[in-house]
Amino acid sequence: MRRILIANRGEIACRVMRTCERLGIETVAIYSPADASALHVALATSSIALPADAPREGYANAAVVIEAARKAGADAVHPGYGFLSENSAFARAVEAARMLWIGPRPDTIDDMGNKNRARDLAEAAGLPVLPGSAPIQAGDASFHARAGAIGYPVLVKAAAGGGGIGMKRVDVPSALAAAVENVQSHAARLYGDASVFIEKLVARARHVEIQVFGFGDGEAIHLYERECSIQRRYQKVMEESSGPNLDAGQLEKMRDAAVALARRERYTGPGTVEFLYDDETGAFYFLEMNTRIQVEHPVTEMVTGIDLIEQQIRLADGDALSDLRAGPPERAGHAIEARLYAEDPRRSYMPSPGTLTALVLPTQSDSVRVDTGVRQGDTVSPFYDPMIAKIIGRGRTRSDAIDALASGLAQVEVAGLKSNIELLRALLTNEAFVAGRIHTGFLQEHAKALLPA
Repeated sequence: MRRILIANRGEIACRVMRTCERLGIETVAIYSPADASALHVALATSSIALPADAPREGYANAAVVIEAARKAGADAVHPGYGFLSENSAFARAVEAARMLWIGPRPDTIDDMGNKNRARDLAEAAGLPVLPGSAPIQAGDASFHARAGAIGYPVLVKAAAGGGGIGMKRVDVPSALAAAVENVQSHAARLYGDASVFIEKLVARARHVEIQVFGFGDGEAIHLYERECSIQRRYQKVMEESSGPNLDAGQLEKMRDAAVALARRERYTGPGTVEFLYDDETGAFYFLEMNTRIQVEHPVTEMVTGIDLIEQQIRLADGDALSDLRAGPPERAGHAIEARLYAEDPRRSYMPSPGTLTALVLPTQSDSVRVDTGVRQGDTVSPFYDPMIAKIIGRGRTRSDAIDALASGLAQVEVAGLKSNIELLRALLTNEAFVAGRIHTGFLQEHAKALLPA
């Protein structure tokens, strides 16, 4: 493998490029008009412009990206996360164009991309799942009966897609119809599939995910877990490994279950099996499997010493990865990641696009890592995710990791737009967070303390 086109932008494109540079592999960036002077374009060996008439859609246009890869003479494509990363048709098109697809098999993407099919496959592999309905199509009025049978509160979720986008909580029957219509409309627009399903909502839940790595031949390992319960609008804000105050026996069962699913799917490369953990009972339930590299993968890398992007590339290039097959290395310490966003937490976390008139990020060290796709003077575009950077702290203990991350966040300066830096700093000094009493509703429960007027 000598030249990889990175079918993405921003932080993850820059992240993949760093590993490629270390491996001596050339990289090709693609860019929309809004990204012509972006950092990922500057870091790439070469770059190709996307059509000027589609600033948002260009990165998600499979035909355009394939043509760019051909034009660049790329012999492989790395999709990153988001955009086309979980698009099986794109993966097949890459392979049909005689390029290496750096990701799982297209059939696996299909299996896990539909939440209901994924639930069925997870059950077949022995994983516990939450009570839920069969898919509900547009015009199907049976959702009231289905929700009633499950019992309120419930979640209405798109059958396609992932990452918590477009989910709606419903506490009473009178609010169900509007929620179903909203999620169906959102799903049709984003995924081209308006079907939804209804799932039981756990009152005090935690979001725990297991990093797996499959070798494509029915063998797979886990690389421990990540706690992802600090969320807003079902989107993650802070992640860590390991999760505090989790039952060790249940955690081991989650790891075994995740590996069982990866083996059954003959999974290839890094993937994530996500679970909902009932903080009151210790029970856990399968949520979904993400067939791509996760945004929060750096916390796993920090505690294992494994470059997941490198292993992903080597596997696609035919390396047997005999060292990794031997099993997970001993975990070294604790790591916590904070996502620095251009958004206003006091206005329902609304994105805050604009020019970064000032941007100072922490100095990188053994205990602090920074992954970013922007520089001072860059514009955070309204067209894309408003992430500025991911800042990761590592320490021997959770307390040490919190201190390392707090030290890193203390160095951050952002001007020219709103950011969530104040919230991130407040989290690390919050008594409940420090004690590990976290759950998916944490930000709402502690909003007044974290964001005082």
